[in-house]
Amino acid sequence: MPGKKNGSYAMDNPGFENDLQMVEIQSPKSPDTGNQPKGFECDDHRVPLETLLKRYGANVTKGLKEDQVQANRAKYGKNILIPPKKPSLIFVLFKEIWGGLNLLLWACGFLCIISYLFQFLITPDNIAPDNLILFVSIVLVVHVSGTCSFYQDFKSDRIMESFKDMVPRQSIVLRNGKKMEMEVAEIVVGDIVEVKFGDLIPADIRILESHDFKVDNSSLTGESEPQKRSPECTHDEPMETKNLAFFSTNALEGVATGLVIRVGSNTLMGQLASLASNVDGGNSPLGIELNNFIKIMTIRSVVFGLSFFGVAMFLGYGLQNSVYFVIGIVVANVPEGLALTFTMTLSVAAQKMAKKNCLVKHLHAVEALGSTSVICSDKTGTLTQNKMSVAHLWFNNEIAEADTSEFQTGQNFDSDDPGFMALANVAMLCSRANFSPGQETVPVLKRLVQGDASETAILKCMELQFGNVAKYRQKYPKLCEIPFNSTNKFQVSIHDMRNPADPRYLLVMKGAPERIINLCSKILINNKEYDLDQQWREEFNKVYHTLGTYGERVLGFCDCKLPLDRYPVGVEFSEDDPNFLDVGFRFVGLMSMIDPPRAAVPDAVARCRSAGIKVVMVTGDHPVTATAIARAVGIITPGNETIEEMAISQGVSVEDINPAEVKAAVVSGAELKLLSPEELRNVIHNHEEIVFARTSPEQKYIIVDAFQDLGYVVASTGDGVNDSPALKKADIGIAMGITGSEVSKETADMILMDDNFATIVTGVEEGRLIFDNLKKLLAYQLADNIAEMYSVMFFIILGVPLQMGTIAMLLSVCGTDVWPAIALSYETAESDIMKLKPRNPREDKMVTPQLLSYCYGQNSFMEVFSGYFVSAVCYMLNGWMPWDLLWNQSAWNSKAINDMKDSYNQEWTYFARQELTFTAQTTFFISIVLTQIANVYCCKTRRMSLYQKGIGNMRMNIGVCFAILLACFLIYTPYLNFYVNFRYVRPEMWLAPIPFMLYMHFYDEIRKLIIRVSKGWLHTEFNY
Repeated sequence: MPGKKNGSYAMDNPGFENDLQMVEIQSPKSPDTGNQPKGFECDDHRVPLETLLKRYGANVTKGLKEDQVQANRAKYGKNILIPPKKPSLIFVLFKEIWGGLNLLLWACGFLCIISYLFQFLITPDNIAPDNLILFVSIVLVVHVSGTCSFYQDFKSDRIMESFKDMVPRQSIVLRNGKKMEMEVAEIVVGDIVEVKFGDLIPADIRILESHDFKVDNSSLTGESEPQKRSPECTHDEPMETKNLAFFSTNALEGVATGLVIRVGSNTLMGQLASLASNVDGGNSPLGIELNNFIKIMTIRSVVFGLSFFGVAMFLGYGLQNSVYFVIGIVVANVPEGLALTFTMTLSVAAQKMAKKNCLVKHLHAVEALGSTSVICSDKTGTLTQNKMSVAHLWFNNEIAEADTSEFQTGQNFDSDDPGFMALANVAMLCSRANFSPGQETVPVLKRLVQGDASETAILKCMELQFGNVAKYRQKYPKLCEIPFNSTNKFQVSIHDMRNPADPRYLLVMKGAPERIINLCSKILINNKEYDLDQQWREEFNKVYHTLGTYGERVLGFCDCKLPLDRYPVGVEFSEDDPNFLDVGFRFVGLMSMIDPPRAAVPDAVARCRSAGIKVVMVTGDHPVTATAIARAVGIITPGNETIEEMAISQGVSVEDINPAEVKAAVVSGAELKLLSPEELRNVIHNHEEIVFARTSPEQKYIIVDAFQDLGYVVASTGDGVNDSPALKKADIGIAMGITGSEVSKETADMILMDDNFATIVTGVEEGRLIFDNLKKLLAYQLADNIAEMYSVMFFIILGVPLQMGTIAMLLSVCGTDVWPAIALSYETAESDIMKLKPRNPREDKMVTPQLLSYCYGQNSFMEVFSGYFVSAVCYMLNGWMPWDLLWNQSAWNSKAINDMKDSYNQEWTYFARQELTFTAQTTFFISIVLTQIANVYCCKTRRMSLYQKGIGNMRMNIGVCFAILLACFLIYTPYLNFYVNFRYVRPEMWLAPIPFMLYMHFYDEIRKLIIRVSKGWLHTEFNY
């Protein structure tokens, strides 16, 4: 990979423009960039102003003429964001009702209605309404599940609208020699515009003139510090140079005049809008699994149907009956209630995650988080607290560590230490930051501050240490002040200390450390002043370097008591003509600030590691700061060095280091730009710990794409507009609920309501639980359907009366099964869930051969065996031995035969036989209900014993009671039981399935024991 930055590790401070800059070493290679999205490329910031004015027909003093306005608008377009075409809500609803699992149900519904129509046309006098009822039920189920899914998702596609909300409305423009206020949409390339503090930048502009002009680029780059803008080109990259300001960013300070170089969709914001809106996020892992399930069920239904069509024809059933059998097999093989319970399960999971501060916008995203194998996390506000805090102080030639925790209640420095007091005195007095009024009762850390980020950090630090900084300032009134500017790189104020014993005025100053130290002749150490000789300057440089390696922004502090002979009491000071900057100042110390990590993040990162999830930082901030935070939170673990750090520690060049030994990498945006897609994938594959810093929006997208190419399931976090393309591209995009922009929230699949990375890990655990519960749901509901399918098969092969009618089948899968099925979504996680590796979507499918074996060959087989046993008991109690029913259905169902003899030579009419069939089907239904109760408790866990997990899921317990009560209601309610083809059965018939329920329980306990204690083939085969 390309070489890393060398030179000083001092922090690049945009606010104070430190002289110590990180030097980029670019690789001589210029690899192919493949099909990666192009970055924001232009030369408008580099070319001479005269060339640029000529290019756009602009005039600095008079602006554009009307004919040039029309020409530029025709050539470069309007200053509006053009939204892409989106499907209508009707189409989205139609897709939800007809797509996914519902499509398979529609196919079954059409088979049912076709079967009903055939019966109506061929045998109108002997038609049963079962297939018509099943068709109506399927239509109802797909509409309910489709509408529920649509309701959860219909607000998720407003990306362009949220971009529009960020567009400024009015701007001052120079046209035809006159300044005028006009709609931003009327601005064209070549216009001269004026912007001031508080404005939104109306287009991408090149700065022509400026006065202390600063902009907030955090929504584009992730940098929280204000960025100074000036007419000088300072970098070849458009995103790095200081003479460009971008559409819709905020002007924080000063005023500027600029030349419009990009408008509308051609601006950086416009390109982000287009990229975010047009990115194909692909199908979610759960969507892929559902498609796979539909494919498997379709193939199996068709194979079973055609196979038994051949069997039926071979057994002489005739073409018409064989077609009916095919339809019956296919319909019985498809779980009609699964679509509804699937949707309800995901909805329940989304509600559970919302209670844990994860707001899910798309139902399929619920499970995707559990499949995550890499988290591409933003830094500011996600890993960090999104507030600058004083981290270290240097005084008395010692580095003192400040409290940067989220819940600090006060600093613990010795207020009697003269060295600390001298530093604190300058920090409190040399500041323009103030707490907003009316916050006396608000905790210090939560108070709003009028001031920049660095001064806010210092003010809160001092307030926690001393309390009431405002009162302290009032004691020593300010006589004169020179605010910070980029030329001086310092801020200075003079105060009356009101000390009769020493009436000298006190000058206090803070600023860029290298600038402050050069103005000083003395240094205060342990209440003694020493000459600031070369030895002390070397000590200063050493400390400055150390704090810089921490990724912290460093400020220097000094003071001076002005001599009375030059500055007597009552003298007037002028900030326009300062005559007090030539006296020798006394250096009192340094303060360094950083946006510190959130308290819960290191533990969350560690949990991710134990769960096999790679955490990668992707930020627009400086590499040094990014690296420091990455080490603090554990993204880069102790002992792991980058190739550059390894070269320095071993005293060799980077080329001499074996890349295979390097576990960590810090890749800057400039380096990333030189990597081909293949080289980027190699970097990702060969390094366990990675930090991407100074990345552009397109590069965040490219990083996510590279991880996906390697088979990772990617969760990407972000809060700014710059994150929106990557959020859309990722398998699951996660936006910040507090600090996140509306654009990122609309683009994302999930929103963290507390902006905390630790919440993601909680979501991962919940997502893994959801996948587990969905597999349990499949095992539970497929067992029922397959048992019903077996009853149809035995009906065909053995020629016995049909043991489960269509209505009974429907009442089982869409009635008694539903509550216990939904209750499975409330199951808590098994103890080892965060110790397992992430699911590989290419290998670890939801529907596996083991799951099908469990459903088709184990539980469902036991359920149908129990059903036939109970119905056989019913027939025997009424005089029919099982062998007398074999291959007898043709005569059994014949209306012409009214004297059929049973095993005891009793004669049975057609009506009596049908009544006995309904009674036997009722007992079969009872057996299915009871064995499904055993099955649902078997499905509570996949690996743990039920005796370990317990039966504390009260929703399931109530659901089981509901299933029994519903079955009793259907069977024993007069008239109702007649219409659903059920008949009264003796209560003791409910006892017959109990041995099979116990067998299912103990068999499943043995199966789970094998999973827990075995490895290899046995473990794989028994673990569905």
